[in-house]
Amino acid sequence: MTRTRQHDDGSKPESRLLNRRNLLLCGATLTAAYLICALGTTSLAQQTTGTPGSPGATTTIDGKYLPPPPPKFGGDINLQASQSKPYWPARVVPPQSAPNVLLIMTDDQGYGVSGTFGGVIPTPAMDRIAQMGLRYTQFHSTALCSPTRAALITGRNHHSVGFGTISEQATGYPGYDSIIGPESATIGTILKQNGYATSWFGKNHNTPSYQYSSAGPFDQWPIGMGFDYFYGFMGGETDQWTPYLFQNTTQVFPWVGKLGYNLTTDLADEAIAHMRQLNAAAPDQPFFLYYVPGGTHSPHQPTKEWIDKFKGKFDMGWNALRDQIFANQKRLGVIPENTQLTAWPDDLQKWEALTADEKKLFARQAEVFAGYAAYTDHEIGRVIQEVQDEGKLDNTLIIYISGDNGTSPEGTTRGTPNQYTAYNGILDLPIAEQLKAYDAWGSAATYPHMAVAWSWAFDTPFKWTKEVASHFGGTRQGMAICWPNRIKDAGGIRTQFHHMIDVVPTILEATGIPAPLMVNGIAQKPIEGVSMTYTFDKSSANVPSARTTQYFEMWGNRAIYHDGWIAATTPPAPPWLLGTAKMPADVVNGYTWELYNIAEDYSESNDIAAKMPDKLRELQELFMVEAAKYNVFPLDNSVLQRVIAPRPSATAGRNTFTYSGELSGLPESDAPSILNRSYTITAELDIPGAGTTVGRAGSQDSSEGMIVTLGGRFGGYGLYLLKGKPVFVYNFADLERFRWEGKDALTPGKHTIVFDFKYDGPGFGKGGTGVLKVDDKEAVTSKVPHTLPFIMSIDETFDVGVDTRTPVDDKDYQVPFRFTGKLDKLTFKVGPVQLTSEEHQVIRHARAGANN
Repeated sequence: MTRTRQHDDGSKPESRLLNRRNLLLCGATLTAAYLICALGTTSLAQQTTGTPGSPGATTTIDGKYLPPPPPKFGGDINLQASQSKPYWPARVVPPQSAPNVLLIMTDDQGYGVSGTFGGVIPTPAMDRIAQMGLRYTQFHSTALCSPTRAALITGRNHHSVGFGTISEQATGYPGYDSIIGPESATIGTILKQNGYATSWFGKNHNTPSYQYSSAGPFDQWPIGMGFDYFYGFMGGETDQWTPYLFQNTTQVFPWVGKLGYNLTTDLADEAIAHMRQLNAAAPDQPFFLYYVPGGTHSPHQPTKEWIDKFKGKFDMGWNALRDQIFANQKRLGVIPENTQLTAWPDDLQKWEALTADEKKLFARQAEVFAGYAAYTDHEIGRVIQEVQDEGKLDNTLIIYISGDNGTSPEGTTRGTPNQYTAYNGILDLPIAEQLKAYDAWGSAATYPHMAVAWSWAFDTPFKWTKEVASHFGGTRQGMAICWPNRIKDAGGIRTQFHHMIDVVPTILEATGIPAPLMVNGIAQKPIEGVSMTYTFDKSSANVPSARTTQYFEMWGNRAIYHDGWIAATTPPAPPWLLGTAKMPADVVNGYTWELYNIAEDYSESNDIAAKMPDKLRELQELFMVEAAKYNVFPLDNSVLQRVIAPRPSATAGRNTFTYSGELSGLPESDAPSILNRSYTITAELDIPGAGTTVGRAGSQDSSEGMIVTLGGRFGGYGLYLLKGKPVFVYNFADLERFRWEGKDALTPGKHTIVFDFKYDGPGFGKGGTGVLKVDDKEAVTSKVPHTLPFIMSIDETFDVGVDTRTPVDDKDYQVPFRFTGKLDKLTFKVGPVQLTSEEHQVIRHARAGANN
């Protein structure tokens, strides 16, 4: 008979070993976590259900330190299983009755877009949320995409989490580096570690643009920011017909073989399928679903059926539209009765002054935009309906925000069938040229945006648009919140002043989960927002706002709100010039300020700065205090120049790039850049013998296919063989295509193709001379008058041996256009960027910051 020796404390040796293991596990954590662990796990538990140690046991945690320390083993281990007792750690779940959370936000929609807030575009899904819950009439964004989204998912001001501007303009300063650090855990991380199933569908504009490749790192991707599942696109925008799309970290191509595919519907389909999977697997587990489709950011690409619904609906023009929206807003009570409609700007033409062709074109632009907005809301409605169909609507907190900023001015005063023209400083496309795309507007053949006068109208009753953080036209968003189990004032209106940073604390209070003090051993920055749950009761409709102060800043335009007053800078240049205008050199002192008492002047129509200089000075000083607190400095009013400012990446400091075989999906940030510089592309090829390859038409032709490309239909370049002949095409924003083509098809065997380009710098977008050579012999030389200065592509990738997106010349080939020969080696050699001394000065501070 074997005896188990007892120790003085009565424990068995195996138990003493186990206890020692638990102590070691506790001691392995950081000091704060060790202290918590030493208190014992029972002190952390708020509620435990089921039999402790059984597979079905669940527990909640206090959530202050995430993840919680490993629980103590509660069973008994002896030498064999028959004499031991198993014990399962309890599964972490949210507090009892914690709601599901569906957080929805559309894109580039000002206060006057949605029908819910007085617009003429029907938004029945948003209406539904407002009718079940509350509408908020003083809710605010940061005026730009990435910054608003960073604030929304962290509960902290955009500069506090590195997003003082969009990720593509990141510079080397804490407020502008586009990095959400581990000290600023997202709402996804917090809810996930408290037992929620978390997912993200749609736009991700919060990963540094230089981290989009398969090399990662992925800590700044959704799956690294607390979201179990991500299905969406990287960057600010994507073509809705052929999107730059990812499932977690893998690029996917769901449109291939699907006639009529559109991302707007695909996102809803995927979100619905995901919810059904969750419901089948764990119906009682609360979910947090972050749903952020691309509508209505450019390109405006709804399906034809949605465009057709708005035929003729905007023939009255933008001035009459503004009057209609304003009247609707008063009727609905979403603006005060004494609100004044702000003046129409002198910079924008009135409708009656336009020609017949201009009216025809501009009305078409608005029809497509409206179709896109309505289409987006319709698909959101399908997602909301799925929540109801699963029987979860009553206990789901739904927050629906119309727009991450005001309506976009990036289409310029005339609009464009290809947004890349505006991004590259081409701001005045002829009306006759645009009318050629009239019937195709919104289709896969276009990448369109509307004229800025529409954007101003869709921001009614306010002044200005997206990008302008100083005025409510850029920052005022319509928001509706419902939670039937909690919010009983169905259809109520709330006028308290709030901001994107207030959404996270609202969700946390609603779920009963605290903001953590530490996550993964990292002490957390305080949440800077305030909860809005105090507004949920009917009795709180008119209570004072819990938010008393809020700063705003974007590209030098800035404002400060405090206790019903707001001081704001006057934009020195309109945003529809997209950074091409000369800006004040003294960003701190070179701006004029305005002053408004918004408690009495809702729309900021009556500037009283001259009448109350002391009040203005008080608020200006408060802005400096807030700006210093939240990493706003240094102020920077450059726009396009920051796009080409150097950032950390795999290409930083490199001038030679070598590839072989087939490669696809490399983001532009990790590809060799040919913007504003000389470069040489050398391709070493092996052409198979006669009869061994099959051409596109099925005949035995010479080898053909893509050698290398970046961009596509709306701008970019490609080096390829077309029926054996070498071709280099430079697509200048779909306005011109510069072409170099060899006379003869390549014979079987080894060949070297070289494209050498000498840039006529210094300066942005200059021309140059390109020479195409075959086996060291000049085939064709041609000079071009200009090149793309700032952006070659946003959602097209760098591909070698294949073209996976859209062709740089539809007349030559269709994708995937695989190279049928063998690519032994491809080499890029790029020269230095050639800018003027003034242009160098503009980005010098960004370069210094990036290198520190």
